Amino acid sequence: MNLSFTREEEAFRDEVRAFLDENLSEDLRAYAKRMTSVYSTKPIGMKWQQILVKQGWACPSWPVEYGGTGWTPAQRYIFDVEMARAGAPPLSPMGIGMCGPALIGHGSKEQKDYYLPRILSGEDFWCQGYSEPHAGSDLAALTMSAVDDDDAFICNGSKIWTTHAHEANKMFCLVRTDSSGKLQQGITFLLIDMTQPGVKVDPILMLSGEHIQNAVFFTDVRVPKANVVGKVNEGWTVAKYLLEFERGGSCYGPRLLARLRAIRATAAEEGLMDPGFARKLSLAEADILALEAAELQQMSELATGGTPGLKASMMKIRGTELSQHLTELSIELAGVYVAPFQPQHTSPGGPVPVADALRLSSNEPFVGPESALTAPAKYLNDRAGSIYAGSNEIQRGILSKGQLGL
Repeated sequence: MNLSFTREEEAFRDEVRAFLDENLSEDLRAYAKRMTSVYSTKPIGMKWQQILVKQGWACPSWPVEYGGTGWTPAQRYIFDVEMARAGAPPLSPMGIGMCGPALIGHGSKEQKDYYLPRILSGEDFWCQGYSEPHAGSDLAALTMSAVDDDDAFICNGSKIWTTHAHEANKMFCLVRTDSSGKLQQGITFLLIDMTQPGVKVDPILMLSGEHIQNAVFFTDVRVPKANVVGKVNEGWTVAKYLLEFERGGSCYGPRLLARLRAIRATAAEEGLMDPGFARKLSLAEADILALEAAELQQMSELATGGTPGLKASMMKIRGTELSQHLTELSIELAGVYVAPFQPQHTSPGGPVPVADALRLSSNEPFVGPESALTAPAKYLNDRAGSIYAGSNEIQRGILSKGQLGL
């Protein structure tokens, strides 16, 4: 694979760096550095999204007619790398990265024209209604019902592990519209207004003490049939299409490399770079570079109109497990300095990054590497990486069946 860039691509890199230098504020960089979740909070994410929207760079993977950039695979790769190197906070993927592609691939013209601009503007902030208490990796076992009622469906049931449901005004949701056939055949993909009567959101606090996940309950919630994406009872097709983008529609490599280099820099600064730890970092870097090469190949295929397909499962497995490995290396590096960690719940003034919460919890100054403040919470939060979007065991089953024919 030729990884050299043309003169035009190098000029584009300079353009991206100049944009980031001018627009990525110190408060956004500082927040991203202290993040322990894979998603930034709504205020931070939307602040950065609006800057990117103004520049026309918020959704590189979308078609140009809906706000995409029309970039080449090399340009998209350069953009991802520079965003990671600069320490930009990630956007919430629920709208731009998941619902948007689902609408572009399966939505009606009316749905695209209405929802896509609202996703970009932030007027609609989305959450994902997939998992239920008894239907997680076995998603087709979901039972949240949607009963036909003239021009609408009446929805009853619940969803769980719903990221940012407490901040969202919209949910893309899988509901059961038919129980007579195979489980996958009676599912419908539905867009639900979270602000209407009958929707109740209860928080689920993480081991780190942060409020990211929620349980959502629906009691006689009326949803217009115009909000069906695709066809009634054929939502499993839309769901699988969306999951390809959730699992493999973005690049893990650039941000994993940025995190690894930060660990390496901290180890050097603290005088903790012994030969054994240096070897572990080098092995991790080799694995991340291999993943990055596969992602580059996938980006080329996506640019010609393809979808992530089975490679999405491979990217999800490697990306999440390498991310977990980096949290383990961070814990090892922090050593005894992780001892002061205590879970901190959301403050009355809003979410507080764990690093700041720890400083607020004690009058004693913290002594030790800065990364030790976030390492324990990041480690705990990242345990979910190999479970969400379909557990990695499920992904290996998909690969064994679809790729190897087992």
